[in-house]
Amino acid sequence: MSALAALVDGAARPDPASAAEDAASRIRRWTEGYAPRPGLADELVGADGAFHGAYPRFLDRLGRLDDREIAARFLSAERHIRDAGISYRVYGDKQEHPWALGSLPLVIGAADWAALSAGIVQRAGLMERIVADIYGPGRLVADGLLPAGVVAGSPEYLRPAHGMTPPGGRWLPIYAADVGRGPDGRWQVLADRTQAPSGLGYALENRMVLARAFPDLFADLHVERLPGFFQAFRSGLAAACERSDPRICLLTSGPYSSTYVEQAALARYLGFLLVEGDDLVVSDGLVHVRTVAGLKRADALWRRIDADYLDPLELRTDSRLGVPGLLEVLRRGGVVMGNMPGSGVVESAALSPYLPGIARALTGEDLRLTGPRTWWCGDREGLAHTLDHLDALTLRPAATAVRGPERDALLAPIAFGAARERALAALSERAFDWVAQEPAPLSTMPSWQDGTLVARPFVMRVFAAATPDGWRVLPSAFCRVAEREDADPSEMRAGIRSADVWILSDTPVDTPSLVLSTPPRIRRIAGHLPARAADNLFWLGRYLERAEAVIRLVQAHLGGFGEAITADPCAAEDAPTARRIRALLTEWHCVEAADLPTAVLAQEALSGRKSYGSALNHALEARRTAASLRERLPAEAWRSLADLRDTLIFSEVFTPTEAQLRGRAERALGHLAALTGLAHENMNHGAGWRFVDIGRRIERAINTCGFASVFCGRDASAEDLGVMLALVDAQIAYGARYLTGVSRDAVCDMGVLDPYNPRSVAYQMTAIVAHLDALPALAADGLPEPHRRHALTLAGTFQTAQAAEIDGPALETLAEELERLADGIAGRYFPSSAEALRPEKLTGLA
Repeated sequence: MSALAALVDGAARPDPASAAEDAASRIRRWTEGYAPRPGLADELVGADGAFHGAYPRFLDRLGRLDDREIAARFLSAERHIRDAGISYRVYGDKQEHPWALGSLPLVIGAADWAALSAGIVQRAGLMERIVADIYGPGRLVADGLLPAGVVAGSPEYLRPAHGMTPPGGRWLPIYAADVGRGPDGRWQVLADRTQAPSGLGYALENRMVLARAFPDLFADLHVERLPGFFQAFRSGLAAACERSDPRICLLTSGPYSSTYVEQAALARYLGFLLVEGDDLVVSDGLVHVRTVAGLKRADALWRRIDADYLDPLELRTDSRLGVPGLLEVLRRGGVVMGNMPGSGVVESAALSPYLPGIARALTGEDLRLTGPRTWWCGDREGLAHTLDHLDALTLRPAATAVRGPERDALLAPIAFGAARERALAALSERAFDWVAQEPAPLSTMPSWQDGTLVARPFVMRVFAAATPDGWRVLPSAFCRVAEREDADPSEMRAGIRSADVWILSDTPVDTPSLVLSTPPRIRRIAGHLPARAADNLFWLGRYLERAEAVIRLVQAHLGGFGEAITADPCAAEDAPTARRIRALLTEWHCVEAADLPTAVLAQEALSGRKSYGSALNHALEARRTAASLRERLPAEAWRSLADLRDTLIFSEVFTPTEAQLRGRAERALGHLAALTGLAHENMNHGAGWRFVDIGRRIERAINTCGFASVFCGRDASAEDLGVMLALVDAQIAYGARYLTGVSRDAVCDMGVLDPYNPRSVAYQMTAIVAHLDALPALAADGLPEPHRRHALTLAGTFQTAQAAEIDGPALETLAEELERLADGIAGRYFPSSAEALRPEKLTGLA
């Protein structure tokens, strides 16, 4: 039990001392040892040692809650993160890590935030103009305001983008800056983010989690709301498109991206289509999404992949993340891009020394937000200053795209001996790759630790979006906080937590109205489903059904549906039904050997890691597939998948008993039933839901054919037939229909041919045909496509067959035909070539 859970668990026992403690006493106790490092700015304590800023308002309201209630709210936030599957990956790591959200928000007053926002707006506009000049007239270089080496030497400068006019007129629809306070308490910019800024989705998730945990504080303190910003950002992208009702896509590198979870959250919240490079194809000078209904135009792409991966024809030829021909589409103005390729050139730290002069030349104003004093070592004066003051400066790469061990090297002012020699060698070999900065120690904020407040370093990423009404700043930020006072929170990794950022208004906050003044035309059609998403939904259904089939077999072997089946290997000759179950589990690769003790065999089939056909491995594959569908699945589905996984994982310390295994199997079936109900009741019954259901029904039909071929043979015993009825969940229906005992033909009819049994093969085929009828067709001639014709033929076979005619070989043939049908559906709806998806146009009719 965690410390938080233990504290919450103790809440049932009243504590008189805690009950008598007032808010002021609690605040004194929480802050008694709060001690920021000398010389650093702190959000809670001012230079005079007194509380300042917006935190006194926050603490006064928080102090009305005792420690146990606060712990309970923190714990509810942790549970929500776990249930919703909010996670992140460290770069290069395939393992997902639970999202580390700090318990307390960073609290900023309205006036302080207004000053910061004004500086962000000025800086965003300036960066937009600099990028436009670099890829356009080049006046900054010609006039001597910007050294050519800063531009041409940057790995983010893309020569193919030179001369482009950004469709929609914006190079930077979204801008972000990492900021912190300097020792004087003023905000300063630590880094500009113009390539593909991340963190916006995590800021949204942080707000949703803390708003659930502290709804009363959120309302009482007049915290600024976020929906208006996202609505304005979406409107800005839409206004840049040619069509009045554009299709906007969020381009991701896929589920293994370190920030895929936040990308899916943004796509779901904004209503964007989440696509990968393979989902897109260039045709007729435009970008199209490969969907199950054919190629559909993409009007705008909000990219979340690095620019040099965008087009393997003109940029990195080894890229599998981009779209061939995309840059040519941009030259023709065929798609709006946020942010434009090449915009990352202004992320270079080498730009910093020249930024004040550029600002005065372009805007006639001084920069409102500056950063640490910086010298570019590619400049003679800058290099000379660096060498003269190396022991007092920090040496770091000029461009974020630098790779290798030097990527994160900080070589001074603590560089001595070999480290110092390495720094001098780097400057001697490629001085223009480096900048020198005055050290910029990070400011601190209060963080909750063991019931008290401690000062911890933080970095805050602030976002600005280009909207039809100008730049608009998100009234919150993506904040990273170190768990130790000596750690660097510049990026998420172990030991770094995130924090929500609350901007406290002095007056009640008006929630922006999302009601449109001009209502749109009413539509009852679902959005077009990308082929990749359809493929994943289809396999999600198949993996879940495979897991269920294995669990039901294990239940039958354990006697979970009635009397236990003798399964002792020594008594195998007297238990032919047990041998059949064991043989089927072996054939499906659920276990490695059939001659295991009953409990050991059942545990391996349920939770074995080595056998790829175990129920656990199928559940893990379903969860992996669902990870790429986060924007399409109900939040409860992720929680049920996590519960299914946890139920099927057993401790390796001891072998559970058969009774315990039966209990686990029953709970796992309950989670699978919940997933089925969620899909049926919580998913829009459009193409996505249909592919989940088609996958389940094809897999169920194949599995049921396998069950029937094993347990409904010509020589099937009463025990075999009883297992068959249990596997298709038809014991009650059979008993109500037949009062004279089990019959091979009657059981076979109910399990395979009965159109009223929701687990029969005939029922699955009827549902599959109905789904295929409802899906879009590519041909306009009205004739059934090959996969649909195949399904109709199979459905007719099951509708007209008689149980007495069905034997083992016939069932095996039908199972093979069902696999062929699955392949036909995949070939039609999930193809790898664009030509196979091109819809026909209706011509030649009067």
